[in-house]
Amino acid sequence: MDLGEPESDRPVRDFGGFGGGSSRPWLVLGGGGLKGMAHVGAFQALEEAGVRPAGIVGTSIGALIGALAASGMSAAEMRERALSLRRRDIVRLNRGAVWINGIREVSVFRGDTLREYFEELLPAGGWNALAIPVLINAVDLGDGSLQWFGPGDRDDVSLLDAVYASAALPVFYPPFEFDGRAYVDGGISRSLPLEKAQEEGAERIVAIDVGSGETADAGEVVKQGMIGIHQRVVSIMAWQRRHQMVSRWQGVPLKYVRPRLDGYGTFDFDHVAYFLEEGYRATREALGT
Repeated sequence: MDLGEPESDRPVRDFGGFGGGSSRPWLVLGGGGLKGMAHVGAFQALEEAGVRPAGIVGTSIGALIGALAASGMSAAEMRERALSLRRRDIVRLNRGAVWINGIREVSVFRGDTLREYFEELLPAGGWNALAIPVLINAVDLGDGSLQWFGPGDRDDVSLLDAVYASAALPVFYPPFEFDGRAYVDGGISRSLPLEKAQEEGAERIVAIDVGSGETADAGEVVKQGMIGIHQRVVSIMAWQRRHQMVSRWQGVPLKYVRPRLDGYGTFDFDHVAYFLEEGYRATREALGT
């Protein structure tokens, strides 16, 4: 079932008047690899509609885009940065992974490459440079618990480290290790954590879901080898959790935005322009503008 087309019996409560009213919405920005560039297009639509979020909950690339927006970076600048992104900026092979016994390496790609890219983008002032609260999640690799970073939660970890931890997709990038613990991509547990926004006092929520869909071309997945198969398995579990969360939501009024991203990959560098435009289109449609 496509969550982007709500059924009449789904308990999701819609709302209008994004720019007005006594309360500003919280944004929940899900994870989805490069498909998450759709968040930038979404911010452009929100800016044009005069929507100013009260806070942001971000997972993986949603954590990055949310932190950039909260630091004051405009949608236009984020768009420019997204279009200039090249594979070498975030993907560099961990050569140890292709040697004999390479399967014992912690990741296929080097973590320092991704971290350096994030460091270049994020504000030097860290959490203190954010104009609105941003909450970022990661999963504790030891006990499987969900860890939150940011105001009111664990703030002894830098903004850079929190964003990296939330984006450290297992197998692809090394976990973030800190204080005797290891953290990986928050989407492993909660890729669209609506409940966190409500816990923080949100009176209404805009959730932008850029994760993989219910179905995929199995033949194409198998062609990608063990890494592609692993990633698809993770995506299936994440989709099921998102589906249950959204379809059973009984909390504060929710505007659910689902850009048309099915069939695109986590590292699909060839379609960044499309992701930007589709995030913009889907959000404008949801806003009714």
